[in-house]
Amino acid sequence: MINKAIITAAGRGTRFLPVVKQYPKELIALMDKPNIQILVEEVINAGIKEICIVHRPDSNAIKDYFTPDLKLEKYLKENNKLDFLNSLQSIWDTANLQFIPQSDNLPYGNASPALAAKNFIGNDDFAYLFGDDLIIEDNQSGTYLKKMIDNFDKYNLDFIVSTQQMPKEEMKRYGAVVPINNPPSGGSIPNQISELLEKMDPPPSNFAVVGRYVVKNKIMDIIKTQGTSRDGELWWADSANALTKTGLAAHEPITNGKWMTTGDPIRWLKANIVLALQDPRYREELKEYIVSLRGV
Repeated sequence: MINKAIITAAGRGTRFLPVVKQYPKELIALMDKPNIQILVEEVINAGIKEICIVHRPDSNAIKDYFTPDLKLEKYLKENNKLDFLNSLQSIWDTANLQFIPQSDNLPYGNASPALAAKNFIGNDDFAYLFGDDLIIEDNQSGTYLKKMIDNFDKYNLDFIVSTQQMPKEEMKRYGAVVPINNPPSGGSIPNQISELLEKMDPPPSNFAVVGRYVVKNKIMDIIKTQGTSRDGELWWADSANALTKTGLAAHEPITNGKWMTTGDPIRWLKANIVLALQDPRYREELKEYIVSLRGV
């Protein structure tokens, strides 16, 4: 069973400057919650209660956000508004959150948060989530990640990666999985892959890589020794590909939801619109407003 998850939140978020000068981009709101809280709730709903958030070393803002504020709670209680903190209270009651600053001594790259969290992981297999990637599900959040975990266990995989099927003409913007057409397993493992490739033209498939992984712990030994590659960064995909050379890997297409990135202002805005249209509190008013903008 997968009992631990790492959420990466150590990037600088330069595309959101100047607003992220004082706080991490993962705390920018998506409707009434910051992006990082939506990811934490997804992990909890998937059945994982031990969660590590790896953040920038010069900021404790994410830790502060998830820490109870007794003065605020007292004010809200006195004014009969305590239910505004219900979603955070649910996290406090359910999960064990740890906050680890990513040392400046580690190389830049999306695999470095795993090194920062090595003591948290210990010898356990784990889920690994990129903080910019949002999966807006048709059903309850976390259903899709739970499916990934179930297939990871069922087929004894070394890793499973999330994917979104995209139009071929858009695939040059994304990393893609390389399917195995005639796998040694004889097809008993669905969606088996051989590796991940970055922004190839033509692409090896039309399944774009999404920042959700479930992996065996032995990937940690690979990350510790692999070194940096392109752009001088420590790449998670390099570690995952090394793992496939001696193990089994598969991808899990998103079928009941939508992958959206939130790493720049326009994609963040689009994610807000999709979330608002899903929310009965805001849907009709927003639809009316969008219709009123026709011709602008």
